[in-house]
Amino acid sequence: MVDVLLTHSYHLFYDPKQIRKMQPYPPLGTLYAAALLRKHGFSVALFDTMLEDPSAGFEEALRLYRPRVVALYEDNFNFLTKMCLTRMRAVAFGMLDAAVSMGSTVIASGSDASDQTEEYLRRGFDYVLLGEAEWTLVELVAGLLGNSDCRPEQIPGVALLDPATDELARSPRRPILRDLDTLPLPARDLIQPDAYRKAWRERHGFFSMNLVASRGCPYRCNWCARPIYGDSFHVRSAEGVAEEMKELKEQYRAEHLWFADDVFGLKHHWVEELAEAVERRAARIPFKVQSRVNLVTSEVASALGRAGCTEVWMGVESGSQKILNAMEKGTRVELVAEARENLRREGIRACFFLQFGYPGETWEDIQNTVELVRETRPEDIGVSVSYPLPGTEFYERVREELGAKRNWVDSDDLSVMFKGTYTNDFYRALRDALHAEVDTWATQQHRGTGNGRPQGNQTQGNSAEVARLWQTVERMQKSCRNSEPTLV
Repeated sequence: MVDVLLTHSYHLFYDPKQIRKMQPYPPLGTLYAAALLRKHGFSVALFDTMLEDPSAGFEEALRLYRPRVVALYEDNFNFLTKMCLTRMRAVAFGMLDAAVSMGSTVIASGSDASDQTEEYLRRGFDYVLLGEAEWTLVELVAGLLGNSDCRPEQIPGVALLDPATDELARSPRRPILRDLDTLPLPARDLIQPDAYRKAWRERHGFFSMNLVASRGCPYRCNWCARPIYGDSFHVRSAEGVAEEMKELKEQYRAEHLWFADDVFGLKHHWVEELAEAVERRAARIPFKVQSRVNLVTSEVASALGRAGCTEVWMGVESGSQKILNAMEKGTRVELVAEARENLRREGIRACFFLQFGYPGETWEDIQNTVELVRETRPEDIGVSVSYPLPGTEFYERVREELGAKRNWVDSDDLSVMFKGTYTNDFYRALRDALHAEVDTWATQQHRGTGNGRPQGNQTQGNSAEVARLWQTVERMQKSCRNSEPTLV
């Protein structure tokens, strides 16, 4: 018997897009919670749904560990968790039923549980943890197991149904942890690294692992949901991050790292400190990060290169300043080319997150975005459409237009759930065309001759397919317009 069985609800093989990508990472947020629980004397086990089928494996884990408490503690550093996918919710409710049948107390924590707190509680969860929840979980488990006299409703960051009134009750929100260096490192000994290594090496030829240097993001893009950290931002010491990089490189034999921070390199002096700390420890290892175009200065790009960075994903979103302003993005279109060039000089791949379908976006705005991509030629792109999530200003603007479908099923859904300028089919065709064109550039780079010229019929065939896809987009932009789109 263990005190706590930790799990999460994201299963890679329920998400077709992520199967195609095959880039699985362990549930970092769940492992942080496990580490803190163990530090305070609780026995802990993990059922990791990333690669293991929860429909059968979870019940076996329940029988094996006979936990007193089950915590569905989502990995809040995984952007797929933040998307609140309905397939994940179904998995969570299935694991809830299994845990209840074993007599365990069941706790939920994560973006979707924070957004749909009452639904989770009425479905059968005993408690929902709100916001940053490691310490909330420790205190709640202590109370449930008799190690503390503190009642659940007195613990900051807990939601439950009042037993007297059956009404939703929430305790005061827990303050955000400022000193991240006080947390133990994630309990990676609970995962099966060989399974992750096998998946990565078979598909990509190398093994990548994840870590975080910071929590939160201080920027206020009005479409970005932040149910866990709000507008806060706190960063670990550069020395501590470099030490963890060294551990992942030497102990776990990682060959690549993914920093899952919402925004990396907010302070350029910190990035320089990281580069110096990595160099002192011989901890250099290729890694990728997420950042913003206004943060990727020449100084930051240089320090990133010294530390080992090989790829930066930037939230470009749109090539239209009108749309960026409407999003309250806080960036300028001209900064995209500057950031891209700063990375190019350091030999770092520049990759763009793009978002189509924001209210008020016109065909001209879309063309501006496509032209920006063509002018700057990023190494890769990720295309999405505007997705209203609770807690955002954007959600409040379009709330009255939302129907029964309020979340995507999986990460490849790409549905516009309000009255967009165009239909879903148009945006999917646009995504396919732009991705195909960017992929053609990569093909040219890999198949080109020494003078950079593409070889043979392969590139000609790719170009012909791209032209056909764009013809489809041109045709659909005339026939797939909504008559009364949202203009906010």
